[in-house]
Amino acid sequence: MSGTRGDALARLLKQLDLERLDRDLFLGDPGPGQWRLFGGLVAAQSVMAAYRTVEEGAIHSLHSYFLRPGRHDVPVRYAVYRIRDGRTFTTRDVVAYQAGEAIFNLSCSFARPEEGLSRSQPPPDVPPPDGLPPWEFFRPDHHEAKKLMEQFDRESPIELVSIDAVQPPPADIPRRRVWARVRGTLPEDPAVHAALMTYASDRGLIATARTPAVLPRSSAASASLDHTIWFHRPPRFDDWLLFTSESPVAEAARALIFGQMYRIDGTRVASIAQESLLRMPRGEPPPPRA
Repeated sequence: MSGTRGDALARLLKQLDLERLDRDLFLGDPGPGQWRLFGGLVAAQSVMAAYRTVEEGAIHSLHSYFLRPGRHDVPVRYAVYRIRDGRTFTTRDVVAYQAGEAIFNLSCSFARPEEGLSRSQPPPDVPPPDGLPPWEFFRPDHHEAKKLMEQFDRESPIELVSIDAVQPPPADIPRRRVWARVRGTLPEDPAVHAALMTYASDRGLIATARTPAVLPRSSAASASLDHTIWFHRPPRFDDWLLFTSESPVAEAARALIFGQMYRIDGTRVASIAQESLLRMPRGEPPPPRA
């Protein structure tokens, strides 16, 4: 692991170590950056804030909305609301504020372990991660964008390698299959593992919905609108995770994306859903209807 990549994980872990201002009020560091704040970071910090108010149980689901773009020049304040403390389930709401405005809200549920029904659909048959190329969300012929992608890969605390080198035909349902892992070792804190999985789950979902042959990244305006995760098992992110996603429907400049995460042994650990905004620039014709 290079120093730059190791530093990226160390910076992220520091950002997840929220400052506690009050019993249910936390302050998060957005870190430096040139563009809008990555929504996955705000979601991950929200998960950390919620965990810090729960005495027992692991997160099993979260439902969230991205309300406004975040900025890098203002700290993020996280207010946690204790909705319910039950014998099995605990519910927390978290609202992220920046400069006095709500930019993100999260509702999540924690559960104590119990015995019960256990089954899951097997994962797709894919090659192992060793030797696969880094994932790229630009078309190969965009040389300037390729340099940006290389910079993104160098500075990312999450390593992504691509299983599919060729994009699906424009008429096919957009799909993506990657392996993901943290570039380093995480502490045993279950909140950190849940936060890192949340952070990684927002990587590339919009790129799944955007078919490059029809809606190239260079011309389309995009943003995440909402984000949901169901954790089927207590979150752990200390090895490779297979992250598959597909976008079965798009309408009115919004695309729906479903995702799945599997351990390297094939166990399904999480399911993800996101609706994303994909807008063509003004004056350009809309992409053809499928």
